[in-house]
Amino acid sequence: MKIVAVAACTIGIAHTYMAKEAIEQECARRGFECKVETQGGMGIDDELEEDEIAEADYVLLAVAIGIEGEERFEEKEDAGRVLTVDPSKVIANPAEIIDQLIAQ
Repeated sequence: MKIVAVAACTIGIAHTYMAKEAIEQECARRGFECKVETQGGMGIDDELEEDEIAEADYVLLAVAIGIEGEERFEEKEDAGRVLTVDPSKVIANPAEIIDQLIAQ
């Protein structure tokens, strides 16, 4: 299973990176491959490549603000493979969010 994600909060500092860590740890625990792009106060880090998005089974958008490049996920969105949640929900319960993502 391969998941790509974007994490972004309103301030672009704490919750962005806490959400990234929660997603990575939960995916590692399950043996899933994942890559998380952050759009924070320092700009975009670990930017997702088009081929990484195309190869992903699911996309998790842990965002509390509009993000740059959201159109990159339109094909996955049309296929019902994108879940958008507030970063705080991922931080509080990453297992539940990953379960919700793959159950849709």
